[in-house]
Amino acid sequence: MIGLGIEGIDLVRFLAGQGARVTVSDARPAEALSDALAAIADVDATLSLGGNRPEDATSADCVFVSQGVPRDLPAITAAEDAGVPVSSMAHLFLDLCPAPVAAVTGSSGKTTTTALVGAMLEASGQNYVVGGNIGVGLLGLLERIEPHTRVMIELSHTQLETVTRSPELACVTNVTPNHLDHYSWSAYVALKRRIFQFQRPEDTCVFNLDNEVSASFARETPGRVAYTSLVRSLPGDGVALVDGVVTRFEGSTSFAVAARSDIRLRGQHNVENVLSAVALASRLGVSDQQAAAAIRTFTGVPHRLEPVATIADVVYINDSIATTPERTLAGMRSFEQPLVLLLGGRHKYLPVGELASEATRRCRAVIAFGEAGEMFASAVRDADGGSSVQVEQVADVETAVRAAHRLAQAGDVVLFAPAGSSFDAYPNFERRGAAYREAVRQLAGED
Repeated sequence: MIGLGIEGIDLVRFLAGQGARVTVSDARPAEALSDALAAIADVDATLSLGGNRPEDATSADCVFVSQGVPRDLPAITAAEDAGVPVSSMAHLFLDLCPAPVAAVTGSSGKTTTTALVGAMLEASGQNYVVGGNIGVGLLGLLERIEPHTRVMIELSHTQLETVTRSPELACVTNVTPNHLDHYSWSAYVALKRRIFQFQRPEDTCVFNLDNEVSASFARETPGRVAYTSLVRSLPGDGVALVDGVVTRFEGSTSFAVAARSDIRLRGQHNVENVLSAVALASRLGVSDQQAAAAIRTFTGVPHRLEPVATIADVVYINDSIATTPERTLAGMRSFEQPLVLLLGGRHKYLPVGELASEATRRCRAVIAFGEAGEMFASAVRDADGGSSVQVEQVADVETAVRAAHRLAQAGDVVLFAPAGSSFDAYPNFERRGAAYREAVRQLAGED
């Protein structure tokens, strides 16, 4: 087992429970893995830490790889050269799951869509599970899954990298440039395609017509097709926003599900997520009334336009999930108030020109932090066509929050939407968002 993250823990516990002799390989030393090691402390596993040793992989009967571990890692290539099978949590789950699987992928929106489908399934009273890239290991769910259980999972591009079958019900929210620091654009698109590539004629995939790549996928799928759109007429079954109403289309009949005003999530991108969720849930036995009830009560998931506090009439928002300029732009456009924008993290080699131009028009100030702080600060300064936006560069999240507090005025929104990955300082965007929350709460305690 290479990589002891959420997936690694899930795999170790499951495989050991099946009687396998498990070796855990992680490049990090034990002191950096205290929480993960505590999660497998009751499991009989051999630890091989501080490096991914090729001999561990070549002497195994099977190598399992956590998502995000580079596939060109010498230990993995050595295993492949030696003829050792290489698998993953997602691959094993799709092989073993006794019930049909519904899954979402996309460059953005997949976690919110997955969580919202979960809320709709809860409202329907059905037996269901939710897991995957949303932060829940899949294999530990198997003991709860029966043939009639509704199974809703989120799959990232790295999880799709190793699958050889597709879920019976799939959805592509969108595909936009992302992770170009690790993949070519064509390779990244090809990974997203795998969510429907192995479907059968009786399976279904939902595609967002408003996204160019997702719309093109609709012409390639071997199964049935459903559509979503905010602005277009649908060429078949699906869900669209029509005159401010979320409307489901089935054959020649349309069904009003919920009003746009019922959606409590901010931003047009979240309306797209609602359309995708309704399209999936309706195929999982959720009625329109049950879907509408979930829409009216769903307020989102952590680190996605999450209100943290209001201090001196300034609202602090945590959108740590915004790891691309596109996601940051969507967050900015969710507010009408003047913004103090916090940008930073690790650059993913994505274009920042549109984000920088929007910042000069919408922001009172931009605070850039972290490894890519200088790049973001320079981009905004270069785009400044004489506007009054103030740009500061600081070292870290905590200092950025204090700078934002100093520069914000009553009625402003401080938006933490970094546009870069967290990996310069944090293992994931959740930990980065937690650091932002804590820094804001310290401010609240001082005021």
